[in-house]
Formats: sequence, C-alpha cells, structure tokens
Amino acid sequence: MNYLGISYNMKHIPELDPGFVPFGIWMNEYEKGATVPIAIAVERNEGSVSVRHAKIYGTKEMAEADYRFLERYIKFLLWSIGGFRVSVCGCSEIAKKLQKAYSPDGKRAFDCDFFQKLYERPLEIVDLPLDQCPTPNETPKPIGGHLNGCRIGFDAGGSDRKVSAVIDGEVVYSEEVVWHPKKNPDPNYQYEGILDSFRTAASKMPRVDGIGVSSAGVFIGNAPMISSIFYCVPRERWEEVKTVFDRAAAAIGENIPIVVANDGDVSALAGAMGMNVGSIMGLAMGTSEAVGYVDKDKNVLGWISELAFAPVDLSEEAMQDEWSTDFGVGCKYFSQDAVIKLAPRAGIELDESLTPAEKLKVVQKLMEADDTRAQKVFQDIGIYLAYTVVQYSKFYDLEHLMLLGRVMSGKGGDTILSTCQEVLRDEFPEIYNKVEIMLPDENTRRVGQSAAAASLPQIL
Repeated sequence: MNYLGISYNMKHIPELDPGFVPFGIWMNEYEKGATVPIAIAVERNEGSVSVRHAKIYGTKEMAEADYRFLERYIKFLLWSIGGFRVSVCGCSEIAKKLQKAYSPDGKRAFDCDFFQKLYERPLEIVDLPLDQCPTPNETPKPIGGHLNGCRIGFDAGGSDRKVSAVIDGEVVYSEEVVWHPKKNPDPNYQYEGILDSFRTAASKMPRVDGIGVSSAGVFIGNAPMISSIFYCVPRERWEEVKTVFDRAAAAIGENIPIVVANDGDVSALAGAMGMNVGSIMGLAMGTSEAVGYVDKDKNVLGWISELAFAPVDLSEEAMQDEWSTDFGVGCKYFSQDAVIKLAPRAGIELDESLTPAEKLKVVQKLMEADDTRAQKVFQDIGIYLAYTVVQYSKFYDLEHLMLLGRVMSGKGGDTILSTCQEVLRDEFPEIYNKVEIMLPDENTRRVGQSAAAASLPQIL
C-alpha cells in the first residue's frame, strides 16, 4: 500500500473499511526515509513545555508528504498535550502554511477556537530556527490514591451523576441520580445538582475531610474551561462555570479541600489503584472516545488527552467528525459512532429514528446472537484499535491499556479485545509483549469512578 509516496504494510485490512490508512503505521514508514531534523515545542499553562524531535524529507518531491506528516503530528500533539503556543523549529515553509491553517478562518479554525477558549489566549504557531527551540519543562504531578479520612467522591456524567461517601477507603454509601446538564443553559442547574449530591454524601458521614470530582472536560485547577456538562451555557456566563465546584465545596464546609480532574484521568487512576500499576491508559468507548493516562510513578502529565479529536486515519475518504469538522479523528473509530458507521456497510439496517445509543444496542443484540454481520463490525474496530495502539505508544509510555465504555460491553467488547490482541501479536510482537490490553478487573470495578475520585484530595 502507498500513501503520498510512502509504502506501508498492513496484514489485517478492516473488511468494512478497506481504505483505512493508520497514521501510526504510515508514520513509522515515513520516518525511515526522513533525514532533515526538526523540533516541535508545545507550551501550555504553568510554563509547561513539551518538545518532540522528528525528521522530514525536505525535498520538493516529498513536500506534500512532509506537510501531511507534520500537520497531523502537530494536531496529535495539540489534542494529547494541549497548548496555546506551538513552536515549529527548522522548517519555515511548513510553519507558515500551518499559521494559515491554524487561524480563525483557516482549515483548523475549530482547533484555533477550542484552544483559545481553553487557555483564554490566542493559539499561536511560531516559526523558529531549529537552534532556537524552547527548552522542555515537563511538570508531572501525583494524582489521588489517598484513602484516609471521610471523603466525597463525585462523578459528573452527561446523563447521570454518581456520588460516593468513602471512609478510610471503604465506600459506605453511593447513589446515581439522572440529570440533564447538557440541555441546561443556566449553570445554576448544574450547581444545584452538584451541591445536592455533595450534601447527600455528607449526610452519610460524621464529617467531610475532602472532596474529589471526576468530570468530562478540560480543567485548569478546578475550573472547567471546556466541559460537555456545560454544553449549552453561554460563554458570557463562564465565570460562574469556572467556580461551580469550588462554590459547592464551600457550601458543604469551610476550607474543605477539593480536587477536580478529567474523568479519563480518574478512570486511569481507578485502574492504577485497582491493579497497583502505573503507565496505564484508560480508553472509554461510549458516546465519544474518552482517554486518561497515569505514568509509571502514578502521576498525571498535565496533558488534556482529548484523543477523540486526534488523528488516527489518513484516508481521504475517512468519516468527518461533525463537531470538529476534521476527518479521521478518534471519536469516529472508538465510540458508538464507529459501530453506527460500520453497521450499514455490514448489511445491518438501522432505523434513523433511533438515538445513537439505541442503534448501538441493536448491533450489540445481534452480536449476542452471534450474527456474522455484527461480528464484522466489532472485528474492524479491533483492527482499528491495534494499529492505533502502535500510534499511541509513540506518544505515551504504555504498559497497560484498560478498555471501558458501553461499546466494550458483551460479546462485541470481547471481540474488539481479542482482535486487537491478535493483530498486535501477529504484526507487532514487541508491543504485544509490552502493553497489556484488558478490560477492568473486578478489583478495579470495585474501586469505581466516584470512589477513585474521592481519593483525589490529599488530607493532612
């Protein structure tokens, strides 16, 4: 197979998506012939800077491949690490093209707007000589794992909110409450729901020593800068959103420590606590793709890991994500959207009046009955996953990959897992032997998302 003059090999072709061009596999082959050194520095909050060194061809004949490689590479860095300034060092011509793409009216206008909202400053693409590349400054921080005292753990989901009362690591009470935060433009709705859950958990303990929150979104400190549970809240009311968790904690008691973390990172923390391991990524396939990561020392890296919008497929025919407007990004390969995308190609007709979640259930029901059409759907997702694990391993130090979310339930999830393992064992034995890919074990399930969230604050 060949893409932009780069030949690459795949032993396993997705039957329902034969045009799939895995970015990680193509990148491996591209890098073998590249000789011109460059560097990319991504700066984010608190002076953190991540630097990646790479090589391009730097010839007229390979100009299209060079741009495609670097544009996708930087896109991945932005959505994995996060940042408000990207310094492109050693390739001025490409840097200038990227400046046009990552502008308010450029091809990557969505990314430009997202990161401006996240960091409250414009996204910059800076053209620098290679010898002026910024100095790296990584700032990993410990996350949770604290069990002492009386704690509230809260998981703010898009359709329900879960809360646990935890005393010295033991869950003494938990509940789930249905709510509809994505439909409410008044942030007081979310605030009252959060506070109600806090109060319920507090009533089950003699005192509250700390509060931990797991929530979808990207946070700076405890402030939600981008969050799906505040989807309808107008931006002019975002100052209320940024303080919503701190205000709810203050209403429970004075000076109670509270820590808010991305739900993906808390999933990875739950796995790290349940299995007592590090270098673990949690990847949840549900409404979208949600990812979190804890390093070998059980630290978070301060990265956003919003891999739903990071590229995995270079195919010109890849499915477009309606929100970000980009093609071939993770949410269309590792979520219910992937199942819905592939099902018609397998000959499964889905009633358009059904919700996405209901469509997923239709395919899963067929899978439970061993329908061969449904099997093809989940096998293809397993192939997607295997080749993407190769890609993720280039950016994250992976030893454990824990698969979560409603797409991973039942026989479909088992098929995704076994297919992924088979492809890696066949084509990438070094990754197969290094990275344990699994479903959550029973101990991790017992830890749970809200209980893991309870362990976030350190209580002195």
